[in-house]
Amino acid sequence: MTPSGRRLWVRLCHWLIVASVLTLGFSGIVILMAHPRLYWGDVGNDLTRPLLELPLGRNYQHGGWAPAAPFFPGPDGAVSRVRVYDIFNQNGWARSLHFLLAWLLVGAGAVYGVMGLITGHLRRALLPRADEISPGHFWREVREHALLRIKPASGGPPYGLLQKLAYLSVVFIALPTMVLTGLTMSPTVAAAWPVLPALFGGSQSARTIHFAVLCLLALFLIVHVLMVVMSGLWRQMRAMTWGT
Repeated sequence: MTPSGRRLWVRLCHWLIVASVLTLGFSGIVILMAHPRLYWGDVGNDLTRPLLELPLGRNYQHGGWAPAAPFFPGPDGAVSRVRVYDIFNQNGWARSLHFLLAWLLVGAGAVYGVMGLITGHLRRALLPRADEISPGHFWREVREHALLRIKPASGGPPYGLLQKLAYLSVVFIALPTMVLTGLTMSPTVAAAWPVLPALFGGSQSARTIHFAVLCLLALFLIVHVLMVVMSGLWRQMRAMTWGT
């Protein structure tokens, strides 16, 4: 790292991760719009009560069903329902793009983690120091951030305690959870490694967790951009693009 910038590999990984996360978020929302309902467990479809229904697109609470047709006599028998509206479904290209960009995220994240360990970047920049690990220091930073008392950045580390905790949570908790829950939603992967559905409580549970972590990452991104703007936008952008 230069005195006021960041190493080339850090900058490349940063922008690759940014591009992949934004594209994954966009394609993921398009996929979700085809069926904007979230479930818990192994089963989830139009005839299953959802855990949460999201107001995304014309497939939300459409009500466009033909009368139910029972398969067998009796009130408890299985029924069939047929849609009578023009369903929104862009799953083809959205799923292909989502799967492709997921590997870019995994690759960039793996390079960042390995290089961070080899160069000591993770230890120097992200691990909290001994003098930072105290309730007093933590709540002092929370108060300063709540009052929007953001110090001008130097263009690179050292980060504050809250920044370190946020980055560590994203790198080692949020992004791995997104990858694992994404794999769990694949029927082929779930059949080959049944431990994944069991880990998350079912493939539909993994889908719900996947969406919840997406919301947390979106919140992190909003706060992250706000912090960059408040701490010196052009200085920060120069450090993360040209390294100066």
